[in-house]
Amino acid sequence: MIKVGIAGARGLSTIKGFQANPNVEVTALCDLDEDFAKKRAADLNIPKHYRVFEDMLESDIDAVVIATPMQCHVPQALAALEAGKHVLSEVTAGVTMDELFWLCEKVEETQKVYMMAENYIYMQEIQVVKGMVEAGVFGEVYFGEGEYIHDIKNMVTYSYGRFTSGKTSWRKYWQFGRRGSFYPTHSLGPVMKWLHGDRIKTVRTVGTGQWTAPHLRNDDLALTLCTTEKGKLIKIRVDCVSNRPHCATYYSCQGTKGCYEAARGLGDQAKVWFEGIDDKQEKTWYPLKDFYDQYLPERYKKASEDQKKSGHGGGDFFIVEDFVNAILYGNPPGVDVYEACEWTAVAFLSELSVMNGGREMEMPKFRKNMPWEEKIIKI
Repeated sequence: MIKVGIAGARGLSTIKGFQANPNVEVTALCDLDEDFAKKRAADLNIPKHYRVFEDMLESDIDAVVIATPMQCHVPQALAALEAGKHVLSEVTAGVTMDELFWLCEKVEETQKVYMMAENYIYMQEIQVVKGMVEAGVFGEVYFGEGEYIHDIKNMVTYSYGRFTSGKTSWRKYWQFGRRGSFYPTHSLGPVMKWLHGDRIKTVRTVGTGQWTAPHLRNDDLALTLCTTEKGKLIKIRVDCVSNRPHCATYYSCQGTKGCYEAARGLGDQAKVWFEGIDDKQEKTWYPLKDFYDQYLPERYKKASEDQKKSGHGGGDFFIVEDFVNAILYGNPPGVDVYEACEWTAVAFLSELSVMNGGREMEMPKFRKNMPWEEKIIKI
């Protein structure tokens, strides 16, 4: 039985997944707002609660979930790994390039499981498309895109718990205080899983500047182009300022034999076209839902009701299952430390790019035993 402690009592997207897994027991909850942690622990039948993260690390837990603000992820991951705990970290992996290098080094040193909890890759639609890509339905996929459009300007101040309304939030600095694609992993994750075995080689970003909210430092939206080692192209849009409806799950991919596009909203639906889908002269879209039975992974089809209740159609259960199986059986984590760092590094390279006229930036090659002289940002 794996005993898990969760840091961040408001970041409980994985709790139902853990509670639906027979190999896990959530035994501790930690939050700076001790009263809230105590209440949530009681509500969820978690026996222990803590205010200090290091105190929780001294308990008999085997693994930690880091669901705290972004700037806490690497310091807490390093402390947990050094304490002999496995780590499941929310996105992004870190907030500076040096932090990413430290994280890789500590994972290699401790030999503990580190996994980034990028849950968008576990959504059913993304999994169906992944199955189609792996089956060659679209031929060789050479382009993918993702968009994270989510107006969260209201989150620059706190409005809950021990924080009085109007107190400045961490997001004011670590999200809205940075330019470029500061939050890229939701957009990149699914595309990178479709391009399995490839890696990002270069990053370039342009931004709109400040139009909607001049008091915020970042651009209204940033567009980033990534080229891969195999010569493929990825486009992402990160936009947390523009006044428009939420659309955080738009994706598309284009291959030599077909393509996929997610829904845009207002009655739209996910759709595909590929060679052989019909004998019509004119290419027309077909609903992606027509292919769920054929390409949705079996574990999604067989998910219990409790597992489905974990969120994202069972995806929040399977992210937990992959983490647990990596600990128990040595399976590869769903998103390992090198993928986590590469996807996160797009944020830092895009910030430099957008501030230098869209200059192309080279991605470090994150891998095991990466040489010291490569742990740099090339200008």
